Amino acid sequence: MRCAGRILLAAAIVGSFAAAPLWAADTLKIAVGQREIWHGAPAALGERAGIFRKHDVDLELLFTSGSGETMQATIAGSVDIGVAAGTLGVMGAYAKGAPIRIIGAESTGEDSYWYVRADSPVKSMSDMKGRTMAYSTNGSSTHANALALVALNQVDAKLVATGGFPATFTMVMSGQIDAGWSAPPYAMDALRKGEIRVIARSGELPLVKGHTIRGIIANKASLDGKPDVYRRFMRAYRQTVDWMYASDDAPKIYAEFAKISIEDARRVREEFDPKEMVIPDRVSGLSDLVPDAVKFKFLSQPLTASQLEDLVQIPK
Repeated sequence: MRCAGRILLAAAIVGSFAAAPLWAADTLKIAVGQREIWHGAPAALGERAGIFRKHDVDLELLFTSGSGETMQATIAGSVDIGVAAGTLGVMGAYAKGAPIRIIGAESTGEDSYWYVRADSPVKSMSDMKGRTMAYSTNGSSTHANALALVALNQVDAKLVATGGFPATFTMVMSGQIDAGWSAPPYAMDALRKGEIRVIARSGELPLVKGHTIRGIIANKASLDGKPDVYRRFMRAYRQTVDWMYASDDAPKIYAEFAKISIEDARRVREEFDPKEMVIPDRVSGLSDLVPDAVKFKFLSQPLTASQLEDLVQIPK
């Protein structure tokens, strides 16, 4: 009887181990600026496709209205990683001692644009003197690009932080602001219907072409504390980008995620956001961006070569 009891106890112990997982995936908290944009969506789409889970990483996703909010959450340690953080803003925060590092490129090149209502007297940036022009949040790529467009066209426009696209679109259509910012898939339907007109594109700017204008950033304490988790995260991120451009399922998952048509999802991938734009290991032209960061007062003085090297820490 005593022997039988020992057998039952041993069986119960073995059963409890069999019922419990032998390992658990590591969790990373991610803040992503502007939820529906394709080039900012690898984390969300890869999570839905199960790619990060294959690398033993679970993601907790938070969506912000711009990279200013994304950076603040990363700096504070509320999240581990920020996606789509404006590079000039990141440089400025780093120079002030913020504990953030760039661990990958989110966007090299740009597809954003500025638009007005169809009945607006504004035809181009040269007509924006004394008018209001939107950007998302302070320190964002739209902030840097709006400043650059104003400088390039030598026009005195008043820049206004309007947050995400829905709020910006409402402000433009209700006449609260003259020119709003957007990027695919936002406003594609309004463009098709002729409700709005494009007056400027960020791709026209020298600081955008061939330069990494948005990055993937990490809280330094988190990055230093779990390097293997970050290596697995970046492996999964790279694999997700490959899948996004090779799989017929990716536009379907993206269309459901962004609440757009499958036709618009395919168009964004094929016409607006080429794969070369979102390769995470291609952090390009940061030294070229330093003078602009100083010019537009993101930096009080240029970053040195050693500072730029310290700023960029891509997990291999």
